[in-house]
Amino acid sequence: MALFDSSHVIDGLEAADQDAVFEALAQKAVELGVTSDASAVVAEAPAAFLASFVLNQVVQLCRAIVATSSIPKLNLSPQIELREKHTMARETFQTRLKRAMESAGLKQVDLVRIAAERGAKLGKSQVSQYVSGKVTPRRDVMELLAGVLGVTPQWLMGAADAMPDDVAPADVAPEAAAPQAPSTSRQKKTDQGSVTMREFKKSNKLDNVLYDVRGPVVDEAARMEEDGARILKLNIGNPAPFGFRAPDEVVYDMRQQLTDCEGYSDSRGLFAARKAIMQYAQLRNIPNVDMKHIYTGNGVSELIQLSMHALVDDGDEVLIPSPDYPLWPACVPLAGGHAVHYVCDEQNEWNPDLADMESKVTSRTKAIVVINPNNPTGAVYSKEVLEGIVEIARKHQLMIFADEIYDRLIMDGYQHISIASLAPDLPCVTFSGLSKSHMICGYRVGWMVLSGNQRCMRDFIYGVNMLSNMRLCSNVPAQSIVQTALGGYQSVNEYIRPGGRVYEQRNYVYEALNAIDGITAVKPKAAFYIFPKMDVKKVNITDDEQFALDLLHQKKILIPRGGGFNWGEPDHFRIVYLPRMEVLRESMEDLADFFAHYRQ
Repeated sequence: MALFDSSHVIDGLEAADQDAVFEALAQKAVELGVTSDASAVVAEAPAAFLASFVLNQVVQLCRAIVATSSIPKLNLSPQIELREKHTMARETFQTRLKRAMESAGLKQVDLVRIAAERGAKLGKSQVSQYVSGKVTPRRDVMELLAGVLGVTPQWLMGAADAMPDDVAPADVAPEAAAPQAPSTSRQKKTDQGSVTMREFKKSNKLDNVLYDVRGPVVDEAARMEEDGARILKLNIGNPAPFGFRAPDEVVYDMRQQLTDCEGYSDSRGLFAARKAIMQYAQLRNIPNVDMKHIYTGNGVSELIQLSMHALVDDGDEVLIPSPDYPLWPACVPLAGGHAVHYVCDEQNEWNPDLADMESKVTSRTKAIVVINPNNPTGAVYSKEVLEGIVEIARKHQLMIFADEIYDRLIMDGYQHISIASLAPDLPCVTFSGLSKSHMICGYRVGWMVLSGNQRCMRDFIYGVNMLSNMRLCSNVPAQSIVQTALGGYQSVNEYIRPGGRVYEQRNYVYEALNAIDGITAVKPKAAFYIFPKMDVKKVNITDDEQFALDLLHQKKILIPRGGGFNWGEPDHFRIVYLPRMEVLRESMEDLADFFAHYRQ
């Protein structure tokens, strides 16, 4: 592999002048003892010759020849020359990084993992940018990479040091290092005769798992915070950091019952909690609800993963909306299945495209996931749309999984309809909880209700019971306040009516985003999120992750990219409108300024 592309030094020279440069290089090579036959060197391909030559010597020599000989000088401005130096440095680092990774048998994910094992943070996005040659790392990161790869930082940056070919990267099994003589055993003996431990790699089940809401951009934000930067986190629906507090009655009841919550509960949950959930489901017109088919969990997230493991066999397909909440397409492949996305139509207020949904059904399709109210768009589906989904599920004999965690956060007089209420003849699983409606994400209390045709999901229920028993039970103190939370006065209504904090902040962000040239957004009807669209032609965006990183670096604002929600184009991002109004005003001003100048 060539270490150097000659075009960066002698670009723009005539062919004859380039020949003169290479003849001079060949003569220099004779002087340095690289070869004894200059004519033979010149006769070779330039790239082959340069690959055998030390990079910094080539650069210096080329510049000296161009400067002192009759060859016309390159007319470079200081700015271009500086850029050229940076470009060459990046390309040198990129080349050597790839070479060291190849020699060590390491992938990008391995670098991230080993760094974490050493107590250092190295994001996937960071490594990707280093490998692609977009950026070079800071000194401390360079030293970290060098240590992992078993080379020197100086060599990575282009010094003339020889690459250590007898040093395997630390924390990496010998077989993962540079190719060696075949061995009949995966283990090797040390000088003392003991056997080194084999490397334990992550499960292949995780290869297709992505949860980008807390992904590479978040890792970079954490690194910046460690360096002293103040980051505005508009990436996650966590009410507590923005001054939202749990209802006093909920906190009081948990304190009163805490001493009674020291032991395990029934694996499904406390009787009082499940009774309250059953009554709540009845008020939502969900049919055929039985106490024994209600399960509490450590948030809805735990129950989504549990239910997917109970249902999905290898190769099974589950239909999931695009954009989605990324936990769903992460849990499906983790269970051995394939997440297949149906499109939600932005032009139709983010309602599911029923024709596209049905076109995605195959013989391997087992279930449809409906996220209503929707995260990340804030859409609330109409009865007609829900009936259309039910008809598709009925026609193709599919289970329905309804993620309704935001069902009590509806604004503007819209009505939430539980899809299970429209499907008494179908197997349905409905998820909800208190994390968002009662501003208690950290309490981790959610539930799922199995309803409808339960005869056809007897074996599935058996699997759910098995997995539920294996985790013993969910958070008992959190279960203890379900009855209190679901009954009586609902303080959350104060936030979502006109004049309420969430309502007014939603309106402001919606108007502010649409006022930015190149940004449009559909007004959310529920939840805490808005999913604006960027005019990618205007700002020339081709990589939404790079856009999110650039926004983070320039304005200290953390947002998740649209691709993190499995949206197919690099033209969307999500904003959480939970911060107080004065913070939102400042952030929208920063965003407007960013888009006024930003180009990729």
